[in-house]
Amino acid sequence: MMLCKLSYKNIKKSIKDYAIYFFTLILGVAIFYVFNALDSQTVMMNVSSSTQDVIKLMMTILSSVSIFISFILGFLIIYASRFLMKRRNKEFGVYLILGMSKRKISLILFFETLFIGILSLIIGLGIGVILSQIMSLVVANMFEANLTKFTFVFSSSACLKTIIYFSVMYLIVMIFNTISVSKCKLIDLLNKAKTSEKVKLKNPYICIIIFIIASIILGKAYYIVIHDFSSLQEATDILIPIIMGCVATFFIFWSLSGLILRICQSLKKYYYKDLNSFILRQFSSKINTQVFSTTIICLMLFITICLLSACFTMKNSMNANIRKLAPADALFSTLMNMERYYNDFRSYGYNDAQINTSHYTVKEKFKLFNFDIVSYFKEYVEVNIYTTPDLTFNHTLGKNLESIRTQFPFLDYDDSEAIMKISDYNKVAKLYGNKQYSLNDDEYMIIADFKSMIKIRNVALENGEVINLFGHTLKPKYNICKDGFLEMSSQHINTGIILVPDDIVKEEYLYDNYLIGNYKTKDKDKIIEIENSINALDKNELSKTYLLPSGSTKLAIKEATVGLSAMVTFIGLYLGIIFLISSAAILGLKELSESSDNKERFIILRKIGVSEKLLNKALFRQIATIFTLPLILALIHSIFGIMFAIKFLEVFGNDQLLPSIIVTATILVIIYGGYFLITYYSSKNIIKEK
Repeated sequence: MMLCKLSYKNIKKSIKDYAIYFFTLILGVAIFYVFNALDSQTVMMNVSSSTQDVIKLMMTILSSVSIFISFILGFLIIYASRFLMKRRNKEFGVYLILGMSKRKISLILFFETLFIGILSLIIGLGIGVILSQIMSLVVANMFEANLTKFTFVFSSSACLKTIIYFSVMYLIVMIFNTISVSKCKLIDLLNKAKTSEKVKLKNPYICIIIFIIASIILGKAYYIVIHDFSSLQEATDILIPIIMGCVATFFIFWSLSGLILRICQSLKKYYYKDLNSFILRQFSSKINTQVFSTTIICLMLFITICLLSACFTMKNSMNANIRKLAPADALFSTLMNMERYYNDFRSYGYNDAQINTSHYTVKEKFKLFNFDIVSYFKEYVEVNIYTTPDLTFNHTLGKNLESIRTQFPFLDYDDSEAIMKISDYNKVAKLYGNKQYSLNDDEYMIIADFKSMIKIRNVALENGEVINLFGHTLKPKYNICKDGFLEMSSQHINTGIILVPDDIVKEEYLYDNYLIGNYKTKDKDKIIEIENSINALDKNELSKTYLLPSGSTKLAIKEATVGLSAMVTFIGLYLGIIFLISSAAILGLKELSESSDNKERFIILRKIGVSEKLLNKALFRQIATIFTLPLILALIHSIFGIMFAIKFLEVFGNDQLLPSIIVTATILVIIYGGYFLITYYSSKNIIKEK
């Protein structure tokens, strides 16, 4: 009982000085609960079956991510406990002098950890339950769910998962603390605070050489991911620049730890101004012994910035794309002339009826199922796509083929080009609300919206490459691709369609038939009924005899897009915020521990006449430098990391990159900056003379 009371008093005494530790634990519990409770409220919402499937998939992924998150939080708690143990060396020494056994000290730490765990779990779960209701509203808004059944929900599964994960973490901390106490020596505990860490000055010439080599390696890694992107053929190839970047980051911090103090010592006026010599020696001693941890923090900040920026960009771009890239209500297509293009189609299991009716249009195929698709449309267009083996991708590149093959060896250059009559495209453009075009008898043009392919095609168009098609020689009307598309999507997927004059096209090369239209109704429930009746045809007995046209609808695209953007957003936020909190908390706890160790030094500075204002200024600069150094390099990494991510995001579009970076910067300032301020004011409280 006495040990419990002592533990309680110790916690009460430590809360003020170590608010960051308790705040981080509570925040970790709350975030863990919120993201694992997302599915509980959505059960009450009136959403479609496809949306429910998306939510289930999202929760499966989040559950897997939670395991990874638990390891990060576990590492954070153990790391924090290490610094809190260091803070109390003198206290443990006094206990030993008074005759307390190491076993009883371990019991004190056991009870303290138990109290902290219970307290942080209760408060964190309470905050998490409240925040989860807000998050449920966010989910409902994203999926346009019916909120009439919305009620306050407590997720018992998320609560149980949170308690189990954090209990295991605290148990590991208890074991760690017990082992640490058992290894303690009385003399070390009493003299630790008085021991001044020696600042070992590294050879400046070696540091300069290492810094230059590390910078070159880092520059090479940047070059690979930005300018030598085509060399990354396999997913594992990206590991090479990643490893180069990690190693270079470590050695940059290692070399800086030996250079900064040397450089500043050579600047006499700056070094001996105010308390700069004290600040720099303190900083140098820290960075000398914490190169590895500073590297880890820098990389975690880099991942956070890139992850949040990419996720927000992807989400915002996809939502914006729905309006632009899915402008009609429905699109259906069917492969034409199956026997012409696929001589061995029967080997794929298709029957004679399916092959014999392969030349039927979309409308005609629906009629095979006794379904009049056009009766549901107030307006629609029918268009065709043609292909010929005489016009492949490599034929359109002309003399640029070899140089482009070298740069982009992974492209399929023997793939036949999609050919479309200019009048057919204009029908679609009119329905979509896009720009219409005209061509002379000897001209062609290319429409595309996939940026990487546009750049490749523009090389040939700028050189005026002619093409030979159906016995006609055609020159490009424009020296660049024009923006346009046929297939509806939430992504920029059109790699290029060749538009040609109507008269030159031969009908025997017909490849695809499209039917695109807008429903007579705008009522969502009625549209769902129409599309359910279309989907039901797949279960019709006739589907065993005939092939149904494939299709995509605005509603289906929207639901899939919202589902994907929700997954990307929540997973990105979950990982990004945990990484950011962990980085900031580790730095904050390290600084609080250092402030505790340096308390005697600040007392000495007061005794020799240093003003309180100057002491606070020195403390602020010291903490600001520690927080800023890994952030600066992380920001530099992020510039190139985001540039690399853009290459993958271009299929979604990167027009929303700037707003996403602004949101990411705001989150960074609030969380990272908040931890910095809490660390400063807590440290200021520790060094105050009592």
